[in-house]
Amino acid sequence: MDRFVSTYVKKIDAKGRISIPQPFRNVLAADGFAGQFYCYPSLDNSALDAGGQRLVDRIDGIIEQLLPYSDERDPLATALFGESEIIKIDQDGRAVLPERLRDHAKITSEVTFVGLGNKFQIWEPETFENYRKQSRGKMDDLRKLLGAGDR
Repeated sequence: MDRFVSTYVKKIDAKGRISIPQPFRNVLAADGFAGQFYCYPSLDNSALDAGGQRLVDRIDGIIEQLLPYSDERDPLATALFGESEIIKIDQDGRAVLPERLRDHAKITSEVTFVGLGNKFQIWEPETFENYRKQSRGKMDDLRKLLGAGDR
């Protein structure tokens, strides 16, 4: 199964378009989202979460696990569906992010695309670099935790 992998930095052109990495467009096409992608403000970071049908199916599954009139269901559905956009990709592989999504991620002149398997994220490059450094710092503790069962 195709996955979103790797990291790409792209400039925003004079018309406000970003070039979606070709490998990501290939995964989207295989996932039934050719020429578009699903995108919403990340719940955890100053980034955007994005993907295709697998991401939408995963969100559906999470929301369906909640009771229909629970206190959590509507706020979560609002965050994951009500705040979302279907972003169109033109024939040259470019897309325009709506201003409210760019504002959430503090995106101005460049973006960093980060593959996360079933989804990808779009970051302001410096913000992502800081996040990446923090994440790498946490990996030693996580590696020790995961390796504890191998003894």
